Amino acid sequence: MKKLLAFGASNSSDSINKQLATYASKLFKEVDVDLLDLNDYEMPIYSKDRERKNGIPQLAHDFYQKIGDADFILISFAENNGSYTTAYKNILDWMSRINGKTFQEKPMLLLATSPGARGGSTVLDTAVKRMPFQGGIVKGSFSLPSFNENFEKGKGITNPELNQQLLDLIDSIEL
Repeated sequence: MKKLLAFGASNSSDSINKQLATYASKLFKEVDVDLLDLNDYEMPIYSKDRERKNGIPQLAHDFYQKIGDADFILISFAENNGSYTTAYKNILDWMSRINGKTFQEKPMLLLATSPGARGGSTVLDTAVKRMPFQGGIVKGSFSLPSFNENFEKGKGITNPELNQQLLDLIDSIEL
């Protein structure tokens, strides 16, 4: 059985992106899902000085290993000031010291959502363009606008057209 690694790229305890990642991961058929919480990988803010003094934290190695063990990666990006969250970026910075191709040539689906009408599209566009440089093979992307109007905890995406877009995208991906 294929292994799908999924996470919301946020450390918020009530992350809407973790909710979206969780929902989307359940739409894949015949996969073993490993759902990560970025709070379990909190590390000091990356700096060359910290790396020189203490080396790369074990948690960075652990996260990198999770990617290596996966057959497919699903990430839902939270947008902070038009970019990645600090929590995600810090993990990425530490892992890049292990291997600049942090995503190890793994196929991936990139998502984003926000309470606003643009649905995190700025950070999603950045991620889609950046991932190939970091060893990610982007198989598709999806932005869910206006999260609070289009998603219900326990049900998922409530807007039928948006839900069908995500289902069609997932169905088009071969694992």
